[in-house]
Amino acid sequence: MLRRISLRTAVTAGLAVAALAGTTVAATTASGAPEPSPQPQRTQQVEYFTGPGGHPRHTTVPAPKPLSRSAKAAIAAGDGDVTPIVQNGPVGDKLDVVFIGDGYTAAQQEDFHADVRAKWAKISAVEPYASYSGLFNVWAVDAVSHDSGVSGDPTKDVVRDTALNSAFFCDGTERLLCVDTGKVDAYASKAPAADLVVVLSNSTKYGGAGYNDVSSQVGYEGIATASSDNDRSDQIAVHETGHSLGKLADEYDYGQSGTYSGPEPAQANLTTLSADQMTAQRQKWYRWLGQESPDGGTVGAYEGGGYYQYGLNRPTDNSIMRSLGREFNLPGREAMIAAFYRHASVLTSPIATGRVLHRGDRIRVSSAASAQVRWYVDGRERKAARGRTAVVPRALGVPADGRRHTVTARATDGTHAVRDPALRKLLSGKLSWRIAP
Repeated sequence: MLRRISLRTAVTAGLAVAALAGTTVAATTASGAPEPSPQPQRTQQVEYFTGPGGHPRHTTVPAPKPLSRSAKAAIAAGDGDVTPIVQNGPVGDKLDVVFIGDGYTAAQQEDFHADVRAKWAKISAVEPYASYSGLFNVWAVDAVSHDSGVSGDPTKDVVRDTALNSAFFCDGTERLLCVDTGKVDAYASKAPAADLVVVLSNSTKYGGAGYNDVSSQVGYEGIATASSDNDRSDQIAVHETGHSLGKLADEYDYGQSGTYSGPEPAQANLTTLSADQMTAQRQKWYRWLGQESPDGGTVGAYEGGGYYQYGLNRPTDNSIMRSLGREFNLPGREAMIAAFYRHASVLTSPIATGRVLHRGDRIRVSSAASAQVRWYVDGRERKAARGRTAVVPRALGVPADGRRHTVTARATDGTHAVRDPALRKLLSGKLSWRIAP
């Protein structure tokens, strides 16, 4: 039987606790100097996945200690060889994906490179990656581990010495695969550029994580971790790129009663509005309402998302931002394509635009398959050259009149997967060259 505590007793106890707290704050060292206050534990928000077909979950884990100068210097001076896996153009014109391996010994780095190729093949088979594979460069950064494999595989008691401290059972959750994000950042800085970072941990065990609140000195936004040899872990990386690249929200709830009452979300795939309200106000994904979506079903306003069961609507019933193994829905696919073009150019060329060319030089360009190239001489289009990816100024009609002329290539991605006019502005580009007299 519970004993009742009187109000006076409770107040007295509270004052005693307060007095004790005051005594603790006022504690001093033997020399009489005040003791430093304990620093609060730094934490990181992570997303993890309980199973290949399940909804993701969010949790908070302790953050690793910041790397010391000596630790950073050791990484800078040590391993970290960079191998190009896919090269489609200059770093500044492409979206650069950096894979870093963990749990691979010095003798296993070729295995790591093979795993990167296999994992990228699966990621880039998902739309819209598949249609825009030419916009990406892929790099592998070697992080040499003392031990092969990762901690927590297969059981919690297994501990391995690895370069990035990959570990399952992170904060007690078996499928949560955590890493030392400071070490990841140090290795990522060795790549020519890093727009997207994926850590491949040497394991067949299902698991992974998404760090979408990390602060990177390199410039990437978020880290995804995944098992190298689990045939479903690529979906973890794809989902996480929906956050880091597409700025998409999670479309799931936690199955508990809860109603959202905040402002209209900034993310493109969540809204407080109904389908009729979106149409009337011309907001969010109103342009896609009623359309068949690649993840199945019709685009509408489906209640539940952003971790709330009520008060927020998502575009479709079950896209990859809700469950792994699915496709991006139409609004999500639109956001991803726009994100690709925020990092990559619709039109690129190996011929520097700052160079002065001659009438007989060959100019080559490349663009997305859904883009059409048009050529201009001094601002006037040469329609006969429309669609070509290589021209010679003389054949294009640049006259030999002793004057300097300008050749310009323009391209616009005509994909029907992007409908928002503001986003479509990202889908155009041009390059110009001066032609000597």
